[in-house]
Amino acid sequence: MHPKILKIAVLSRNKTLYSTKRLVEAIEKRGHQAVILDHLKCDIVIEQDKPTIIYNGEIVNDISAVIPRIGASVTFYGAAVVRQFEMMNVPTTVESQALVRSRDKLRSLQILARSNIGMPKTVFTNYSKEVAKIIDSVGGAPLIVKLLEGTQGYGVVLAPTKKAAESIIEAFHSMKARVIVQEFIEEAKGADIRAFVIGNKVVGAMKRQGKEGEFRSNLHQGGSGKLIKLNKREREVALTAAKSMNLSIAGVDMLQSDRGPLILEVNSSPGLEGIEKATGKDIASEIVRYVEKIVETQKSKKKRRKIRSNA
Repeated sequence: MHPKILKIAVLSRNKTLYSTKRLVEAIEKRGHQAVILDHLKCDIVIEQDKPTIIYNGEIVNDISAVIPRIGASVTFYGAAVVRQFEMMNVPTTVESQALVRSRDKLRSLQILARSNIGMPKTVFTNYSKEVAKIIDSVGGAPLIVKLLEGTQGYGVVLAPTKKAAESIIEAFHSMKARVIVQEFIEEAKGADIRAFVIGNKVVGAMKRQGKEGEFRSNLHQGGSGKLIKLNKREREVALTAAKSMNLSIAGVDMLQSDRGPLILEVNSSPGLEGIEKATGKDIASEIVRYVEKIVETQKSKKKRRKIRSNA
């Protein structure tokens, strides 16, 4: 047990979700107190030198740390709640700025590319009429077309031919939907890898395989996950990707290709169900141990600041 009992808030809209339940179990197992706060029901009080959060009519206080589980559809308000906790000097496993950045697919890809990380060739277009050139830029068909706002494999289409690709891109454009056009990595055979990063360590990894005839490997799309041991390069790339996004806890998705690991996405609220079942590891407890560490680090910093100001 940690020497000090911590009051850890899990920011979640649904207490019955696997990840939320497992985090609460792990917090209590480590001897701490768990509270679930629905971030959409948190009222943010902005006042000079006195930032507060009101939940169900009461001021939220004595929170030692927060574990945000913010869904993509409520990123804006969820990040504002996390930011308010930061202003209240409450440590968080995911910083508000990193959360916002990770949800912006275009910005994420630009950051990853700048970090010298291998990625499938990708084109983002603002309703360009030069559809044929866009297709050629990623190496022609087959190719992947992704909705910029899509999650969990929704809004992802495989275009098998150039004609199909043109039709799909034009259809999305006519609906004023922004898309990413991406190279199709055939040798990945409909599988990808999810590496779960906590701190500066990969704590578990699984290979997700799409169901028969399905190129999307997302577990939400009926894919299956199994334990995989990453090679040195895959581990390095996963850690570099998480670090470049400034995420202490991340699900890093990559493809195995003939030119090495290629990063697809870095997820700031990775689910625990798939990874725990595939690896047999207690990932939730690893997260709580990391929370203990960040609380301890903040305490040490405060102590050092106090000593310096008294010197």
